[in-house]
Amino acid sequence: MHLEQKLLGFYNYTVVLTYIGMLTGFAGIISTFEANILGGVICLMFAGLCDMFDGAIASTRKCTNPEKCFGIEIDSLSDLVCFGVLPASIAYSLNKNYSHLALAVSALYVLCALIRLAYFNVDEQERQKYSTTSRELYYGMPVTLSALFLPVIYSTIKRLSLKPSIVLLALFIMSIMFLLPFQLRKPKIRGKLCIMFCGFLEVLYVTFSSLAA
Repeated sequence: MHLEQKLLGFYNYTVVLTYIGMLTGFAGIISTFEANILGGVICLMFAGLCDMFDGAIASTRKCTNPEKCFGIEIDSLSDLVCFGVLPASIAYSLNKNYSHLALAVSALYVLCALIRLAYFNVDEQERQKYSTTSRELYYGMPVTLSALFLPVIYSTIKRLSLKPSIVLLALFIMSIMFLLPFQLRKPKIRGKLCIMFCGFLEVLYVTFSSLAA
């Protein structure tokens, strides 16, 4: 298979949105390095939007087993960049006055996100050996939910002039939630519409807060 390919990897339309999401997450990380926190938050929200639809797009094509395995891996690697490293870089950039604490919490967050995603990959590959149906349950909080929580927290801090260390507390709580083995049902169409509506409200709130600041 390797010799027949011009480039390693897969490049059909089912993974394009995942690639776009990862590049958006990387752009957000660079933005935080340049002290453009709002730019990082906007990239986080856009990456969350990409993640919401990449699975639906992938399901429209009958993929080979290597393509399925690649899709699982590339999605989780992209999630680590977008919803692991990017939120940590936002939190650290906001809390440079507490550099040691910010570094510790950010590192813990990335580590817990990494463990959560790696465990999901193993669990999903094992599940697909015995089932051809789509997943109905998640274990632990999905890392992608940081795209819903963190922008709202950031905008509230800016709007109410609160201490940015609140972001560190939020990251610490999310780190624990990533690894707790509680069951969370995968949203159906109604649930996805609700998440989309919440995302729309989030965009309005972040936009209004940034203009009012």
